[in-house]
Amino acid sequence: MNKVVAALLTMASLCAASLADEPKNTAPPPGFDAALAARYGADEYGMKSYVLVILKTGPNKLPAGKERDELFKGHFANMNRLAAEGKLAVAGPLDGVDGWRGLFILVAKDIDEAKQLADTDPVLKSGEMIAEYHKFFSSAALMQVNETHDKIAKKNF
Repeated sequence: MNKVVAALLTMASLCAASLADEPKNTAPPPGFDAALAARYGADEYGMKSYVLVILKTGPNKLPAGKERDELFKGHFANMNRLAAEGKLAVAGPLDGVDGWRGLFILVAKDIDEAKQLADTDPVLKSGEMIAEYHKFFSSAALMQVNETHDKIAKKNF
């Protein structure tokens, strides 16, 4: 058994060594836009770190009416402000299953910064919703969502 393991390890190291000797193609692919990659903070794979915020039903659910309408008007205004500042890449409602109401994908260096950004939202301040935070790694192209959305939306919230 030890001879089999030793043989496999030797083959694996030989394969790794031969791959390391192969020349690497360092030229960017056709269509690569260095300025756009820099604008959106993309790494060499076109990826970027974010914080995913799951909005869940909180302990202080307001009944339908004027106060609730004003709360959600402030919620949408806050999302629009964060998007305009380049801090909110994506937002949207969820189906409500298991109390999951919506999500934000925030441009933040860490969860502490994301909490500071999310804490400006009226629905979180009021306890209508609570937030759960997760580090998230995805395409830097998410940063184009708001710009594109503005071009395809006939109405604003």
